[in-house]
Amino acid sequence: MTTTSLKATDTGPALRLLSLGAGVQSTTVLLLACEGEIARFDVALFADTGWEPRVVYTNLDRLASHAERKGIPVRRVSAGNIRADALDPRHRFVSMPLHTLNPDGSRGLARRQCTSEYKIIPLKKAARELLGYPHPRRVPRGVFAEQAIGISIDEFHRAKDSGLRFLRNFFPLLELGFDRARCVDFLAERGFGETVKSACVGCPFHGNAGWRWVRDNDPQGWAEAVEFDRAIRHGYPHATTHGQELRGQYFLHRSCLPLDEVDLDAPTKSRSKKHLRLITSDSADVAADSVEEDGDPDGCSPWSCRSGTPTTSERAA
Repeated sequence: MTTTSLKATDTGPALRLLSLGAGVQSTTVLLLACEGEIARFDVALFADTGWEPRVVYTNLDRLASHAERKGIPVRRVSAGNIRADALDPRHRFVSMPLHTLNPDGSRGLARRQCTSEYKIIPLKKAARELLGYPHPRRVPRGVFAEQAIGISIDEFHRAKDSGLRFLRNFFPLLELGFDRARCVDFLAERGFGETVKSACVGCPFHGNAGWRWVRDNDPQGWAEAVEFDRAIRHGYPHATTHGQELRGQYFLHRSCLPLDEVDLDAPTKSRSKKHLRLITSDSADVAADSVEEDGDPDGCSPWSCRSGTPTTSERAA
């Protein structure tokens, strides 16, 4: 597809893109396109933070080979390595949502902008380039790309528009009525049953189940996370070298304990999940226990988390 034909398009999408996380849902969407169950994509874009579990990269490589045989190229885009950048005293402050322990004993959460910086911005940049209007060129009104997002019906509340005129989100799994369990079955039937959830190894939104998985299935990633957790205890090197004093401590685990000292195998305080469903008068405790075990239910997928809201200038671009 040429740039000239893209510029002339004003009655429909100039491109069909897939925001590929290489996790369960987005892998399902790509395979559906490969099989012709949904319209094919011009490009599948994987926003690489540089710190995914190794099994995710293995799945991505295999998936890319499969998709490209079906005529769908998979392209990696990146704004850098989030772990290396955070530990580099020469690099600007990286806004990961680290858990904070304040001097008075209260807890908080650091700014949450890593999704925007390491996923949304590189995806938006790639979409502009593929449309033929790299920044700072203005994308003409009426020229846009459709972007598929892998959100299933059990998480429909996460389905949001991009907020950008030149990038319109759509959700094939919602249209097909696929929930996550159906996606898992679909992948298993096609030899992709080893696909796991895509998330940064050191994501502070992991619950105990997520941290157990890293510890038990990605030893190198676990060692990196433990080392990172220690390194950021008193702030990011770049921030501290520029006089941004930290009034407390940073942690990867929501308990505000060193990662390698957390008892990840202990049951949550409100007993088993079956028991949780029987509790009707303690909904706050149930919700807290669910997050402790399973992590933030909304995660940090592009355009599905609070940090993914485009600025006014981005909407107008």
